[in-house]
Amino acid sequence: MRAFFAILVCKLGRLAGKLVGKGSSLPGKFALKICPDILRRVQLPAAVIAVTGSNGKTSTVEMIAAVLRDAGKTVVYNAEGSNQIEGVTTTVLTHATLGGKVRSDVLLIESDERYAAHSFRYFHPTHFVVTNLYRDQLTRNGHPEWVYDALLPAIHPETELVLNADDPLSSCFARGHEKVRWFGLDRCPSDQDAPGGVYRDGACCPVCGGPMTYDFVHYNHIGAYRCARCGHHRPERTDFTATALDLTGGTLTLDGQYTVSLAFRSIYNVYNILAAYAACRLAGVDGETIVHTVSNYILKNGRMQTFTLGNRHGTLLTSKHENSIAYDTNLRYIRQEAKAPCTVLVIVDAVSRKYFTSETSWLWDIDFDLLNCPQVEKVILSGRYCNDLAERFSFTGLPRETWQVCPGIPEAAEQLASQGSGELYVVTCFSDRDKLLDLPAVKKEAL
Repeated sequence: MRAFFAILVCKLGRLAGKLVGKGSSLPGKFALKICPDILRRVQLPAAVIAVTGSNGKTSTVEMIAAVLRDAGKTVVYNAEGSNQIEGVTTTVLTHATLGGKVRSDVLLIESDERYAAHSFRYFHPTHFVVTNLYRDQLTRNGHPEWVYDALLPAIHPETELVLNADDPLSSCFARGHEKVRWFGLDRCPSDQDAPGGVYRDGACCPVCGGPMTYDFVHYNHIGAYRCARCGHHRPERTDFTATALDLTGGTLTLDGQYTVSLAFRSIYNVYNILAAYAACRLAGVDGETIVHTVSNYILKNGRMQTFTLGNRHGTLLTSKHENSIAYDTNLRYIRQEAKAPCTVLVIVDAVSRKYFTSETSWLWDIDFDLLNCPQVEKVILSGRYCNDLAERFSFTGLPRETWQVCPGIPEAAEQLASQGSGELYVVTCFSDRDKLLDLPAVKKEAL
């Protein structure tokens, strides 16, 4: 009876929440108060796919859902991104009958890496995709290896792990686990010989602390690694492989036979596609169907948005605050994509939309020197923390005359609209994105 009442309350709460544009986690919270083990009592589909990691989980889940639906499967997933146990509970119970049966072929769950052990206490995924684990929101996550320890109890022996072979830390989940599938990217023209970025989280082995060596690096410390002391290394063979990548031409080859056209020519996008490809192949979808869906796929989650401002064409790139690798990847994208002189607007107005903090030490982990290139003509620093940005920029190699501070976001937009017509790139996070895009002068383009 408690289970029935919990499901009913969740459904009613979700319905009420939709009327006010909220309610993706609160109905689940109420349901868990009524029946704490409700997730043990529901009947789930035969296929339960979970995706977690520091970066890329929302985009990866979105692509997996799109592919599975194009393949004719019914999919339930937490599209709004509420990825802790309350949000997972809301998703599951909203799509369950009052008798407790989830009506779908696949349950697809985006899971917060720190709270996955709570979400999967009463059931376990059939497949668990880990995109990566690295420095992210240190004020609440601590070191990446702490997040690894928090995620480890969520992994059930019967779950098939789908791991990033190129990530030294998340690959450690394979230790002592029998069911493991690997995805990875072969050497490609854009690789570096050694890890880059401001810091070196990949300098030491996550297993023994010994020195790590690299044959090649795709970005930061993600690549072909080997510990000189204990031998922890990138697997020699990957089950799902990006065998060729041409970021300039915008093509990606999977398993040597499927060519994907990239709508977003970013190494992040490559890994998201690769993770989605691996999960969908394991779910029984053929390669042709996957490629048909993900070729030129434009994410619906707003990670990238094009717009016009005056005579300028703009591209907004969402960079997760307190996550320097997300910033580095988007700055690298600008450096690669900009062909003519352009302007870059960097906005940091709120560090987080979920909790209050004014801690900005993470700005020093970002490799802003990536903007020190001929095609970047000007950089404008805006938002509440523009002076923190300015202090950081004063320690880069960018000439002082190429960057300026404009605290108000509307004022920065007005200045950009009235001056020039060159390409504009905006780097900010979800918390601050709409503070620019909702301005009257900004005209968003349809995706």
